Amino acid sequence: MAGSERVEHVRVAVIGSGFGGIGAAVRLRREGVTDFVVLERAAAVGGTWRDNSYPGCACDVPSHLYSFSFAPNPDWPRAFSGQEHIRDYLEGVADTFRLRPHIRLNTEVLKLTWDGDALHWLIETSDGKLSADVVVSATGPLSDPKTPDIPGLDTFPGKVFHSARWDHDYDLRGKRVAMVGTGASAIQIVPEIQREVSRLTLFQRTPPWVLPRADRAISGAERWLHRQLPFTTLARRGILWGIRELQVQAFTKRPDELGLIERIAKRNMMRSVKDPELRAKLTPTYRIGCKRILLSNAYYPALAKPNVDVVASGLAEVRGSTVVAADGSAAEVDAIVFGTGFHVTDMPIAERVVGADGVTLMESWKDGMKSLRGATAAGFPNFFTVIGPNTGLGNSSMILMIESQLNYLADYMRQLNVIGGRTALDPRPRSVDAWNDRVQERMKRTVWNTGGCTSWYLDDNGVNTTVWPGTTTEFRAATRRVDLSEYEVLRAPGAARPAAAGRAGGARAGATA
Repeated sequence: MAGSERVEHVRVAVIGSGFGGIGAAVRLRREGVTDFVVLERAAAVGGTWRDNSYPGCACDVPSHLYSFSFAPNPDWPRAFSGQEHIRDYLEGVADTFRLRPHIRLNTEVLKLTWDGDALHWLIETSDGKLSADVVVSATGPLSDPKTPDIPGLDTFPGKVFHSARWDHDYDLRGKRVAMVGTGASAIQIVPEIQREVSRLTLFQRTPPWVLPRADRAISGAERWLHRQLPFTTLARRGILWGIRELQVQAFTKRPDELGLIERIAKRNMMRSVKDPELRAKLTPTYRIGCKRILLSNAYYPALAKPNVDVVASGLAEVRGSTVVAADGSAAEVDAIVFGTGFHVTDMPIAERVVGADGVTLMESWKDGMKSLRGATAAGFPNFFTVIGPNTGLGNSSMILMIESQLNYLADYMRQLNVIGGRTALDPRPRSVDAWNDRVQERMKRTVWNTGGCTSWYLDDNGVNTTVWPGTTTEFRAATRRVDLSEYEVLRAPGAARPAAAGRAGGARAGATA
């Protein structure tokens, strides 16, 4: 580094303290790596389950499957737990595994720059600088809200906020409210606020498929059994996992088999929505599963209430207190709530990561996100992403995918230790391309590509860079071990087995499996 400034150095820096970051920290400790920090920009751990505190916020994956296998919770209160219970769970994991000394709150990562001479990352944060041999980015795809650029929005005199930044100080009671979007957040928010607002106008560009939500309280007897006989918790988790593994074929290879599920969804709608005109607005024209399938028992009944208007069009313009849809319909409102999703295929952290060639990860991904086994990107040595490209799921728990990636991270650290010295691993471009080509070839048959919809799974080029086109079992097998033949080994100048200098400034040694 230039100058004489002394900068703290750690073996691993983890960015984010949601499920990915907390899981990475636990796995590092279990691997004997204790020289690490978790950098969290907020004032508490929890990730998306800290940020999303809107009314009705809950998970659409069963509780016993939406938790770490190494930290089972016998005391989940409901089959589908609410935001507060999931956040409490993550806080508990941080305490149980003694992670607090490693966590640095209110510390936002501003820039990461690869130093090819020192073979480590230089990290600038809101609380100072440090360096790390390995960086684990666990910021997650659902961390930075996306608000559309609506003409006139900046002149709106009322209240405006995103569902992921809910303003709890603003009282919606008696207000005229516009809800923009019909995704997973919106269908939970609508039934909660419909009861207290004077008028609710829902702007719907595309209707979602909505299935009944089989939620219930988990009885005290069940929880007692899980505490006394821990294998029953694991068995419950295993059954939930197995059911979803069996469903994958319909999503990835035989989308036509999803017709039965569509009929169930339509019956669910007809039970609550008697008005044929409203039913027509709410009936999707694409194959179920193409967009995320939503679960709710309260959404349709709320939309059928007399104080709710469904506008089958997106919000196009704001004129003073008037919100105007693309179809020309208008409404006077006091507040606008955006449930318009997140920066998924253009994750903001990618703008802050400068790799070996001096380009940012965002620039490297200008034609679409891609990485090796959803974890490492060519030209960004020792930079590991949890929930990277094509690791998302359309029907199961992301915790399963996170744990598979943590297996890969653990072996990644083992390989660095075996190689020894000041070394780094940089995935070969041909390895990244080969992996991505296989993923995209499998994607062609999936419901996400053939179902006739436009979803947040697709990037601006229409490429699905988000979802994994297979089972969680397949992904776990693919990430069980690091194949060194897929990487170039970078060694610091003067290290053993010197090789020709590479672009990163260090020497490169060809590796074999």
